[in-house]
Amino acid sequence: MSTIGILGAGRVGTALADKLAAAGHHVVVGSRSPEDGVRIAARTAEIVINATPGDSALQRLTGLRDELDGKILVDLSNATRHGADGLPGELCYPGSSLAEQLQAALPGTRVVKTLNTMLFPVMTAPEILATPPTAYLSGDDDQAKKTVAGLLGDLGWRPEWLEDLGDITTARATEAMILVVPHLLRRHGFQPFAVSLAR
Repeated sequence: MSTIGILGAGRVGTALADKLAAAGHHVVVGSRSPEDGVRIAARTAEIVINATPGDSALQRLTGLRDELDGKILVDLSNATRHGADGLPGELCYPGSSLAEQLQAALPGTRVVKTLNTMLFPVMTAPEILATPPTAYLSGDDDQAKKTVAGLLGDLGWRPEWLEDLGDITTARATEAMILVVPHLLRRHGFQPFAVSLAR
């Protein structure tokens, strides 16, 4: 079992902390208030999960460069500007991705992008969907992706539901999937869903 630091104590971070702790991991949750809570969570963990808002994550995590050095950083967030109705709007990094920006800013950290193509309840309970969901993985380090795949298994994800897309540049494809989300939410409300691969 691993020591996992979760940056962000909102609905996503709390749900992940509960499920990973139940699976036997030691979990440290760091929130933005106090600011050093995030720093402690990053420093003490072997694996760090970014569950903070994507539009401010790059600045926040770049400030944790020393704490994140040598760690696996699991990035779950989508970097968008809010639309007039408060739902996700334009991408913050068109032609790139938050994951790529994080990897460039944190060269000593192994960034893995995953779980950003679904409504948050599915992250920790993929079995609630009638159709098998897909969790995509993007990252430059194959061993880091294998480690993260193991964590996904602890969250209830079956191996056949995981899709390794390749290096970190492939995260721009899954991050762009956020553009469909506000349309789904306006039509169907906050019903659990995942943008999945059908075979």
